[in-house]
Amino acid sequence: MFGLGIPELIIILALVLVIFGAGKLPEIGSGLGKAIKGFKKASSGEDEIDVTPKKVENKKEGGGKG
Repeated sequence: MFGLGIPELIIILALVLVIFGAGKLPEIGSGLGKAIKGFKKASSGEDEIDVTPKKVENKKEGGGKG
């Protein structure tokens, strides 16, 4: 796996912890997981088509006629 062993991964994790802090790690993990999931979905060829109808707003002008 790219020549990374356990000691290298521990050093990388320690650096990330120092840079971002313990409070941001869950957010970073969640974002990374969503990014990987989206990449896998995009690379597998599944196309998402948005078929929800667009909301049309009817604006009534209060012109005073009628």
